[in-house]
Amino acid sequence: MGGAVVGFIEKTGKKIINFTQIVGEFMTLLGQIIYFFREAPRNLPAILQQMVIFGYETVPIATVMAFFVGMVLALQTGAELYKYGGQNIIGAIVGYSMVREMGPVMTCFLVAGRVGSSMAAELGVMKVYEEIDALKTLDINPVRYLAMPRFVASIICVPILVVYADVVGMIGGGMISHLHPKIFISYSAYFDSLRTSLTLHEVGAGMVKAFVFGGTIALVSCYIGFRTTGGPRGIGESTTRSVVLSFMSILALDYFLTRLMM
Repeated sequence: MGGAVVGFIEKTGKKIINFTQIVGEFMTLLGQIIYFFREAPRNLPAILQQMVIFGYETVPIATVMAFFVGMVLALQTGAELYKYGGQNIIGAIVGYSMVREMGPVMTCFLVAGRVGSSMAAELGVMKVYEEIDALKTLDINPVRYLAMPRFVASIICVPILVVYADVVGMIGGGMISHLHPKIFISYSAYFDSLRTSLTLHEVGAGMVKAFVFGGTIALVSCYIGFRTTGGPRGIGESTTRSVVLSFMSILALDYFLTRLMM
């Protein structure tokens, strides 16, 4: 009995130590990235290339995602509000939901799945096939050359992408609110409700979330990529791990940020 208790305590202690070590490594990587911000002008081509990946190439799928999310929000809430004659506030509900939650969270899930996984795989390949070691041999810091441009591109493009997704989602909600026979409200009533409900505080809260989530996706993907081992199998595991960890981090941070900004 005593041995089992000691074994349990030992395993728990090792997990706590490993978790603390990982958090420390994350903070160290973040500190190094922030330190190399001063090198951003010299790495402008790399940053612009990553911005194309984060932003322009993600726009089509973000458009489809946001449009249908907005329509679903309007459809589900509108059908219930119609029973009580309250469908005129659908615009407020859709707008608030998109700006505060659905826009930042769903868009960042999309970015983590599409761009974050690709980033982790790319850096993982470079790690496994010793390209990162070659950079160190050439006196090129991998954090400055690889991680910093991706982080900067992410914290710039993700908030812009979230604003775009918010607008598209609101348009989708307006269309379904006007066209669905069980909801039908005029576009003017929908957008009047939308305009009066959205304050600068709500929009700012959504932007803060987008900024934090974007940085988290880049940080997690770079961290996982830099620590990839084990050949092709390890690369695949790192890709999956980066997506799962990004999703979990976004959800956890969403709670704490929402609590902080209430």
